[in-house]
Amino acid sequence: MILISACLCGINCKYNGKNNSNPVFEAMLARSEVLPVCPEQLGGLPTPRPACEIVGGTGIEVLEGKARVISNDKQNLSDAFIKGAEEVLHIVKNAGIKGAIFQSRSPSCGCGHIYDGTFSSHLIPGDGVTSALLRKHGIKVINEADFLKLGSDTDL
Repeated sequence: MILISACLCGINCKYNGKNNSNPVFEAMLARSEVLPVCPEQLGGLPTPRPACEIVGGTGIEVLEGKARVISNDKQNLSDAFIKGAEEVLHIVKNAGIKGAIFQSRSPSCGCGHIYDGTFSSHLIPGDGVTSALLRKHGIKVINEADFLKLGSDTDL
């Protein structure tokens, strides 16, 4: 079983109440090949919710208390993002999951690149909070674009 960002499977859980649906991932869900999660919802945040970015670093720095997840209306939502990441890690451990396909650029699921915290659509290298926590625990995380390029060649 592979973990996947729920929004990729057509579940309306994005900050704006929409999704990032892709027919490949919807088909994987229909075949029970993936387990969809939304770390932000698991952390207790509503849908829709304010857009958020990591300020002062990346997901690993949020976990270390050196950076914060801030909403575009200036709320510090770091605790909710950390709680959501911990809930996802709990699911991963209980289900024996070894890999995840996550939505790129997200402050929780982002893998490889995230927004820089200025709300200007500028990307920086790094992972979101959940991706960082999973990687810290040896879980392979790949973003949706890389998975679609690699297809069955990926080793999730």
